Amino acid sequence: MSRKLRVLVMMHRDLMPPESLEGLSDKEIEPFKTEYDVVVALDHLDHEVHQIGLHDEIKPLRLALQEIRPHVVFNLLEEFHGEAIYDHHVVSYLVLQRQAYTGCNPRGLVLARDKALSKKILHYHRIRVPGFAVAPRGTRFRRPPRLGFPLIVKSLVEEGSLGIAEASVVHSDAKLIERVEFVHDKLGTDAIVEQFIDGRELYSTIMGNHQLRVFPPWELIIKNRRPDAPLIATERTKWDLDYQERRGVTLDPARVDDALRQHIERTTKRIYRALGMSGYGRIDFRLDPQGELYFLEANPNPDVSLGSELHCATEDGGMTHEQVIQKILALGLRQGRPPRRG
Repeated sequence: MSRKLRVLVMMHRDLMPPESLEGLSDKEIEPFKTEYDVVVALDHLDHEVHQIGLHDEIKPLRLALQEIRPHVVFNLLEEFHGEAIYDHHVVSYLVLQRQAYTGCNPRGLVLARDKALSKKILHYHRIRVPGFAVAPRGTRFRRPPRLGFPLIVKSLVEEGSLGIAEASVVHSDAKLIERVEFVHDKLGTDAIVEQFIDGRELYSTIMGNHQLRVFPPWELIIKNRRPDAPLIATERTKWDLDYQERRGVTLDPARVDDALRQHIERTTKRIYRALGMSGYGRIDFRLDPQGELYFLEANPNPDVSLGSELHCATEDGGMTHEQVIQKILALGLRQGRPPRRG
């Protein structure tokens, strides 16, 4: 039996879950489902659970650390002050306070969040990545001749398929400029323009700091996809429950042979280490019709809710949801130990 811990669950202030879901629809629950599932699992594990919601002030966290003195902070924060790229600053504050925390370290968050920087690093390590170029805000993007169509346009730093739609896959310079401007204006971030890899979308879940475990890969399936629609994880595919039901969106165990499974496992570990990630993560791949595996993006601190990609993979690997949450706590405690002096 694991010892009872004081756990401070850190999340966005708008996502603090109610004590009960009674009377709420699936649509109403969806925004804070992860936070609720984690809090419930920690309660079932008999830990002393505290919650804190942050937005744009670090003072409430400082006061909570002083008052609660948690053994570990369970980090569910994905943005700060409305910016996804600011989350690593909050984790850096925990590091400076010598406070144990779950999930990825600040350096890993910085390297993995930036879709271009991560691809540059992995290309150096001879891991196959799509051709790409960055379209910064405030400049007019010109497509490099080396990038042929089709292309896909995404936010450089946002997660959760934010802003991704079927229109993100473009086949002409006019549509390319239109979509880049959409990312700049609507999402307020730089854009990344990538070679679109037609094929299967695979998800590889990994846990660990030094000793790493990779779980069986899972695959995005859209059974009722229109013949001319690209197979991509759009924002609606990921979050719109009605759309998921209408289009037959499911996560299934990936049908891969032993050789490919081993290749995915080795590549996942190489990526995780090259980007300096820790705690737990998910690596997204595309598998083209010729069987070539391409890195798409790394997801530090991915969704841990019931039914998520991580939950499906870890359950497939023989772990219950509560065992996963307990493992994440244990990894956070080990990562958060201050270095020895002298």
